[in-house]
Amino acid sequence: MRRDLVAAITGLVVVWGGGSSAVAAPARIQFDVPVQSYTEALLDVAQQANVTLIGAGVCGGASRTRLAGSMSLEAALDRLLTDAPCTWKLIAPGAVEIRPLPRAEPARATSPVTVSELLVTATRRVRDPRQLAVAVTAVPGAQLRATGGVDAGEAAGQLAGVLATNLGPGRNKLLLRGLSDGAYTGRARSTVATYLDEIPLNYNAPDPDLRVVDAERVEVARGPQGALYGAGAMSGVYRIVTRKPDLGGLGAEVRGTAATTKGGGPSGAVEGWVNVPIWRDVAGIRISGYQEVQGGYLDDIVQNRSNVDRTERQGARVIVLVQPTDDWMVSLTAAGQSLRSEDTHYTNPGLGRKRAVLIPEPHANDIELVTATVRYSWGGAELTSSSGYVRHAYTSLYDATATQGNYTDVARTSAYSERTETKMYVQDLILTSRGAGRLEWLAGLYGADMSVHAPTEFLAQFPFAPNAPVYGDDRRDAIREVAAYGEISYELAPSWTFAVGGRLFSIRARTRSEVVSERFAPRSLDRTARFTSFAPKISLQKAFASGDLAYVVVSEGYRGGGTNSGGAVPLPVQRETFGPDRLRNHEAGLKLRRLDGRLAVNAAVFYDVWKDLQTDQFRPSGIAYTTNVGDAHVLGAEAEVAYRTDNGFTAQLNGRLARTRTQDANTDFTAQLVDSLPGAPAISAGALLSYERPLGDWTVRLVGQATYIGPARVTFDASAPKSEGYASAKLLAELSSRGRGLQVYVTNPLDSSNDTFAFGNPFNPLQARQITPQRPITVGVTLFAGL
Repeated sequence: MRRDLVAAITGLVVVWGGGSSAVAAPARIQFDVPVQSYTEALLDVAQQANVTLIGAGVCGGASRTRLAGSMSLEAALDRLLTDAPCTWKLIAPGAVEIRPLPRAEPARATSPVTVSELLVTATRRVRDPRQLAVAVTAVPGAQLRATGGVDAGEAAGQLAGVLATNLGPGRNKLLLRGLSDGAYTGRARSTVATYLDEIPLNYNAPDPDLRVVDAERVEVARGPQGALYGAGAMSGVYRIVTRKPDLGGLGAEVRGTAATTKGGGPSGAVEGWVNVPIWRDVAGIRISGYQEVQGGYLDDIVQNRSNVDRTERQGARVIVLVQPTDDWMVSLTAAGQSLRSEDTHYTNPGLGRKRAVLIPEPHANDIELVTATVRYSWGGAELTSSSGYVRHAYTSLYDATATQGNYTDVARTSAYSERTETKMYVQDLILTSRGAGRLEWLAGLYGADMSVHAPTEFLAQFPFAPNAPVYGDDRRDAIREVAAYGEISYELAPSWTFAVGGRLFSIRARTRSEVVSERFAPRSLDRTARFTSFAPKISLQKAFASGDLAYVVVSEGYRGGGTNSGGAVPLPVQRETFGPDRLRNHEAGLKLRRLDGRLAVNAAVFYDVWKDLQTDQFRPSGIAYTTNVGDAHVLGAEAEVAYRTDNGFTAQLNGRLARTRTQDANTDFTAQLVDSLPGAPAISAGALLSYERPLGDWTVRLVGQATYIGPARVTFDASAPKSEGYASAKLLAELSSRGRGLQVYVTNPLDSSNDTFAFGNPFNPLQARQITPQRPITVGVTLFAGL
């Protein structure tokens, strides 16, 4: 129908490079493909049509058809696969996927499993991750729904090398490979770039903690990725890929969850989506939304309040897709989420799941965005333009009574208020090659204009009277960044591919600050910093006939420096600014498939050299600042293993080991650095086991998930306490049929209460050790239905 529509719209013209031409029928290609096996024939078609072909090996048997003459790619594939045990689908301009025909038996009983077996776009092209010289993991949305992985923290155990701190919802920070600059978020840019489809969401903010609803998959690319992403990425990219509108049919689903926590408040969630074609095969809209309550489980014995850490999260997303031809695509997205936590999640040892804080410490994290992506393909290239506006606002309130003597003499209690609003405009323009030739390339231009307003206040509190500000820092940052990036790869010899690329960028950051204080004279600051540099990447990969892949890669990540402000008393001159830092990653990886594809192993060893490492720290008064602490060397290994049997059993295991060595400490910060990075344990591991089988018209699935996080430092100070190592687990049973069913799950079945984070409030860290205990045993039920 789409091609018929194109032919009917005779007035439509495409303007490109100063010329114009009427939209034409699909291009005709001169094919010459002899009679041979379907696999070989498909590879010949892909080479002659200059398209990327994925999955040719699933099409067994031999073809009886010879292709000779001029015809479109679509016609050639239709003719070749008329009697074949497979079919084809154009999954992206210039990319064709071959799929086996449905069988009478459920696919789960016969289909092989691999780690990240689905196609990914982590390298800005549709690719099988087994063919990439990048450590990529992808978890499909169906697996996230089946395991209850509704956000980054819950899904982290299924992704090798991915960690999430546990300060509380909307306060956490994502870490990859243990490359941590500290457990707190401040002025230093995030080491992990978080993306929603094609647009970055964060700069130096905590993770927005988006609920993963109606997602196609979650992708993680580990290691610096500046050659492929204009925003840059010091240690990697975490990317949520949304499900786009289905232009061919109406669909909907709704899910409802209710849960109860031992000694805590009730939890519940409602989420759903609806898909509506606006113009069949041409335009459609997809709407998703959710409302969630996470019941609290901590009781405050000073305030006489129960379940103080209750959290609410709600959000929605609308995507409009217009695809008038196979060569044109326009996608518009509007999304937002609001998160509110009534209190923080830390307490003190010996209190169990009780706490003793003088005042509530609420937190909010809101994000809204509007994006537009336009994609046009022609000949041997594809152009993608992604534009976006992101507003990210988050606030925190801390009990600061312990340090109020620094600011005022007359207060019963005191609070420290942080508010940050970031507005970010992004434009990313990417031109990539199409096809499967020996030479492939990518070139991009990126620009971002960010404004950050981050006022902080110290509030003296009195009974029956309004809060009185006794200190304030009205800080504003304007950050502009432009970058040119790209990568070119060439097949030097059969199965050997060499690639080189990098990111050339310029950052301009202007900081203005107005500080007022009850005890000291006001002061102001207006300072501009500029940083320009180049972050290179080089890789070599060897593909084997068995489908295995070996690779080596060297890449760099870079963050610009900045300016510190605030504090009733100014910082020493040497701490007024912090310099840029650079991370160089050396990596060797191996991707294997065995037992007819039922066993897959991805493994990598990496050695990272981190120069002038930036970190967000706190002064004795509790006010944050950023500094360079010294150098770090990290040697590590990671692995993912997946196996599936014929009877529906699946096992996925992942693990990471790392050893850190530090040197050349910044003596202005500390005389000696500890030999570990804060918030980054030396060991972490995860396991996901599942078993499913048919039961009449229904399917039964049993899932067990476990994660282990080793002990870790909280700061670079050797005298500071460690977080304990801890394990978490989840058990789930599902009964489903034709899109409807129910799940019953139990989290923390052993009711462990180990510490998952050892620091929660910078304004009273010396009074007592702080811990964040695990959520008590929780039992829940989810009902779902779709059409």
